[in-house]
Amino acid sequence: MIIKNLRLILLLGALALTGTWVQGQDVISGIVKDETGQGLPGATVVEKGSSKYVQTDLDGKFSIPAAKEFPFTIQVNITGFQQQEIEIYELPTELVEIVLKTANLLDEVVVIGYGEQKRKDITGSIASVPLEIKSQPVASVERLLQGSVAGAVVTQTSGQPGGGVSVQIRGNNSITAGSDPLYVIDGFPINNDYSLADAGVTDGSKINPLSSLSTADVESIDVLKDASATAIYGSRGANGVVIITTKSGSKDKSSIHYDAFYGTQEVIRTIPLLNAGQWWALRKDAAANSGKTVSIPNISGYSLDTTGVGTDWQDAAFRKASQQSHNLSILSGSEKTRLAVSGNYFKQNGILQNTDFRRYSARVNLDHNYNDRFRIFASLNASNTKANVAPNAIVGNLLQTPPALPIYQDNGSFVVNSPFESALQNPINSLYNQLNETITNRFLGNISGEYTIADGLKAKVLIGADVVGNKQNRYLPSTTAEGQALSGNALVGSIFTNNWLNENTLSYDKDINDKNRINAVVGFTAQKSQSKGAIAEAAGFATDAFEYNNLATGITNIAPRSLASAWSLASYLGRINYIFDDRYLFTFTLRADGSSRFGEGNKWGYFPSAAFGWNLNNEKFFQQFKKISLLKLRVSAGSTGNQSIPPYQSLSQLAYFRYNFSNTTISGYAPNTVPNPNLGWEKTFQVDAGIDLGLFKNRISIIADYYYKRTTDLLLTRTVAGTSGLSDFYNGQASVVYQNIGEVSNQGIELYVNSQNTTGAFKWNTIFIFAKNTNKILNLGENVNQIIPVISAPSIAKVGSPLGSFIVYKTDGIIQQGDAALTPQQNKSPGGQKYKDINGDGVITQAGDRVVIDNQPGFTTGLTNTFNYKGFDLTVFFQASIGGKLYNANRANLELGTGYVNASQVMLDRWTPANTNTDVKAAFQDPAITISDRFIEDATYYRLKNLSFGYNLPKSLLSKAGIDGLRIYFSAQNLVTWTDYTGYDPEVSLNGQSLINKGVDQGVYPNNKSYQVGLSLSF
Repeated sequence: MIIKNLRLILLLGALALTGTWVQGQDVISGIVKDETGQGLPGATVVEKGSSKYVQTDLDGKFSIPAAKEFPFTIQVNITGFQQQEIEIYELPTELVEIVLKTANLLDEVVVIGYGEQKRKDITGSIASVPLEIKSQPVASVERLLQGSVAGAVVTQTSGQPGGGVSVQIRGNNSITAGSDPLYVIDGFPINNDYSLADAGVTDGSKINPLSSLSTADVESIDVLKDASATAIYGSRGANGVVIITTKSGSKDKSSIHYDAFYGTQEVIRTIPLLNAGQWWALRKDAAANSGKTVSIPNISGYSLDTTGVGTDWQDAAFRKASQQSHNLSILSGSEKTRLAVSGNYFKQNGILQNTDFRRYSARVNLDHNYNDRFRIFASLNASNTKANVAPNAIVGNLLQTPPALPIYQDNGSFVVNSPFESALQNPINSLYNQLNETITNRFLGNISGEYTIADGLKAKVLIGADVVGNKQNRYLPSTTAEGQALSGNALVGSIFTNNWLNENTLSYDKDINDKNRINAVVGFTAQKSQSKGAIAEAAGFATDAFEYNNLATGITNIAPRSLASAWSLASYLGRINYIFDDRYLFTFTLRADGSSRFGEGNKWGYFPSAAFGWNLNNEKFFQQFKKISLLKLRVSAGSTGNQSIPPYQSLSQLAYFRYNFSNTTISGYAPNTVPNPNLGWEKTFQVDAGIDLGLFKNRISIIADYYYKRTTDLLLTRTVAGTSGLSDFYNGQASVVYQNIGEVSNQGIELYVNSQNTTGAFKWNTIFIFAKNTNKILNLGENVNQIIPVISAPSIAKVGSPLGSFIVYKTDGIIQQGDAALTPQQNKSPGGQKYKDINGDGVITQAGDRVVIDNQPGFTTGLTNTFNYKGFDLTVFFQASIGGKLYNANRANLELGTGYVNASQVMLDRWTPANTNTDVKAAFQDPAITISDRFIEDATYYRLKNLSFGYNLPKSLLSKAGIDGLRIYFSAQNLVTWTDYTGYDPEVSLNGQSLINKGVDQGVYPNNKSYQVGLSLSF
């Protein structure tokens, strides 16, 4: 009954908004066709100046009430075709036939920095995410770039719901400064700074700040790639710019839209491990080879399985998890006002037990013409997200915890620790009983006013704010290994960031005459961000019942921590686009940025660019080439900058220390960093040459680019010598200082092809992208050839090699009886791993025998095919990364063969005196991992990224219920992956850490494949 009443209320509301009540009125009937004569279903027919509108049925036919007075205008539009207006002077006596022409993609308006531009006038390299890709059900908007924008490499750094995504556009420009692009959401520029949603309490993957934005609200995504397009953002444009525009209301009609889906997810694959009996045999073998024996530990409360299958920890931890999304939007408007209001609920349960992500969000977009000169815009978005996060060690523990260990004790309580040498925590106990949550409230909005001073001349003032409040709660109960020693450990943290923006621009857009057109903008902007945070902690609780909610009852005193930081940016900008005779296109841009992050005398950076475009197809001599509808040549060059480092790095900072005088502890402060007053901008100079080609009336569109980027004065961290006496007291690490040292280059090619293969009743469209980038470190400073951040890790930054390369020993088979024992390990017995003696000195050493291996992909590609037949639609989206490499640190642990932890099934083929023809080393109680090329794997993959099949119900069935459209669909993501990689998934990186460490697979929350059913309903 409630559902029926709700449906009636929505129907009455929709009819009231649309004004489509018909009581004895005259009716205009017609049919809408394409140029081939085929009827166009789903076209919108609007009585201009009123709220009356209808949509065409499957045959392209429509009927709409006539206006009370003649003449009046009806307006017809549908995606992919040019809008047409028809004057009605009297009531027609027969069917009105309306033929729509295919839309000219060159007249499409593209959002650029501080304005808009027709695609035919663009001189820079700009890509847009296709409509077919935007419909994917994803948690955060930047995932839509993967496989759909040439030159954008998107890596899901964690499968944690709401978790991290790494985006690089045209390669990595920096080493230790920020490398993600700038995101501009409805005119508000933000860096996707993960510290905004991280109070420093939870243990595990950081939650992605952009996951606060509902993808159902997104109207368009445009990616600015070359210097001509990005230089208007100056200091923030070096890593590319992603402009996100959300949906707005319509002047011609009002509508209500409800979009929803429900689905399930599961882990893409699990890793084959030993069962209990196999592991116990390995354990005995390792002990025997090391001259020892093993026995079953003396335990109470439960028993160990050393002969059977034992516990499958992956099976116990992974689950089929649900996800759902509901989005309700109301789009309305009149000649003066356009209004869009939406609300979203999104819930994703993780494929690991007790992990999830939930979002509530609401958005209001307003566009109001106060009068002929003054216009007001407002874009307001508020969201609340909450995530239960998997602790960092969980995946590693799942793989390594011995299968002989049960999950539960005999009394039903959890086993806490492994009784074997590596005292691993029970990962299922940790998943269920650790409390590890993060809650974020975010308001992102701006209000602007635009005043038309004269024809084509407009002044605009924008004021905006990005306010983020994050609270994190963590509790380790005494029933877990992590909290047992402290009798419970509780932490509560919060961080609050207020980021305000003011932009003042003056724009001029004018057709001087038939041949000369100018589009220009100048302006001043100011932005400031302030953050404050605090962490409180206590331990030693008499009961776990209060969790983190009663810190005062903890008997162990732990000092609280707090922080405060701020940064500001002031900018002057200017750009002029000049178009002569639609043939010659010129763009000149200059931006000056002053940043508080840099030293005195170096705060200001200047970022110019210039571009030229030539529309050859508009030349008289070119008219003979009838099949070529567009041929544009583009070339651009310019400079952009990077300031993405923590505040205060140019200054000397103080740290808290404790001193002992006469057996009395005295608190004090001392310098812990070296000041660098010369710290300045990291700069990237880029050149781009491109061609835009349209064939057969633009049924085939081809965009190709070549680019070269050189980044100088890198914002690179250097470790301060320990003899300086400076250190990071709280982290127990050596102090570092940022310096402008080093150079990095990126060069590559990009290709985009869009083909309308068939039109008419059956439509088939293909989009293909291809991108190849070559990254190289050119310089790391005087007398510095390489940087190895952690000596026990595989990553290196080396001059002449790509960023994030690996430095490893090269394996050379297994040590057999009588072989030279070429190994860095102390155990040199037969059955051990043998390594290549690179420098030929007869011994294996770090200095002489490690090699550097490139890990960057050869190329990335995407292929999208969309089919439409009457009411049916099918989208098939393939994505691939070819030639990349990963260091599989999980595999290195699982092939160690000590018997202390579980192992890969590969160890069933280990070397023994009876099995010498193998490449798997023998089992030894040697706990050290030798970082070698054995664990570097080909990360090439081909993936059916998205499959979507939908059906639009016929208008004739829906019109009686007052429904304009209803589409039901099935979709699947990551449905099939073809790869030789042996880990969970080849799309992985080490938790989004430093770019030097990218490409390391170690305990990362696995990716998932998912299935959804959904509907889109319009009134």
